[in-house]
Amino acid sequence: MFRKGLVMGVIFALAIGVAGCGDGRTDSGNGGEEWIGTVKIDGSSTVYPVSQAVAEEFMKKHPGVKVTVGESGTGGGFKKMAAGEIDIADASRPIKDEERQEAAAKGIEPVEIPVAYDGIAVVVNKENTFIDSLTVEELKRIWEPGSKVKTWKDVRTEWPAEPIKLYGPGTASGTFDYFTGEIVGEEGKCRTDYTASEDDNVIVRGVQGDKGALGYFGYAYYLENKDKLNIVKIDAGKGPVEPTETTINDGTYFPLSRKVFIYPDRKALERPEIREFVRFYLEVAKDMVRETGYVPLPDADYQKSLELVK
Repeated sequence: MFRKGLVMGVIFALAIGVAGCGDGRTDSGNGGEEWIGTVKIDGSSTVYPVSQAVAEEFMKKHPGVKVTVGESGTGGGFKKMAAGEIDIADASRPIKDEERQEAAAKGIEPVEIPVAYDGIAVVVNKENTFIDSLTVEELKRIWEPGSKVKTWKDVRTEWPAEPIKLYGPGTASGTFDYFTGEIVGEEGKCRTDYTASEDDNVIVRGVQGDKGALGYFGYAYYLENKDKLNIVKIDAGKGPVEPTETTINDGTYFPLSRKVFIYPDRKALERPEIREFVRFYLEVAKDMVRETGYVPLPDADYQKSLELVK
């Protein structure tokens, strides 16, 4: 009799567990609900620090949900979304028409949600004492396809004839797309003789270890490593401007200020744990964005996005 009761109890418990897994929630045991399931995120290495920080806080609050965050680059994240491998794509640029079409062909609809302002930081080695600023035109001559710039003297005649070693994001990066579009004048067009990586920390280490180096990446990575690197002010025609929270927010750090995004799949938002995660992301975004070195959006922007995930 005892054995039969035990078996029935186990079957009942399993039934409750399965029901909980089916709708992304279970009884917390103290009169409330607790979310369960997984949230898979991948994409921009620029947005990675924000999403990772939000994921850690969310899992503290909802230990039944496992949130994983990768950084294969903006383009890589959209490819994984189109393949059905992730629920949310991090992106440091808006989705392209062809990426949206590729996703639509698989029944996936990425929902655009801005989460922060970012500035692309241009940096040099800490021992480089002769560079304070670069013009947009100088940056273009350095990075354009077929560039003849090999030494710093090729940029400005008063600078030393020391070789320039370039470091930057790979072609799957949204930062690469944005930088080439704004600086070179055509998205994706760039000289090829530079050290490329989708991992911004690799670029940091490259510039840090090479006296003649120049590189670029998201502003948060500069703040995290400002004791190891020198920032370069950018002159777009109105004088040199350094990226700061103020100049990124008001757009005076031009043309290298931009919004960054998350793109949840609309169908994935039907799962309670995904919807709850995105809502949590937007509710804590202002603090998390500032904590990780980015610039928060106006409160009204976060509220507008919350309306999309009710």
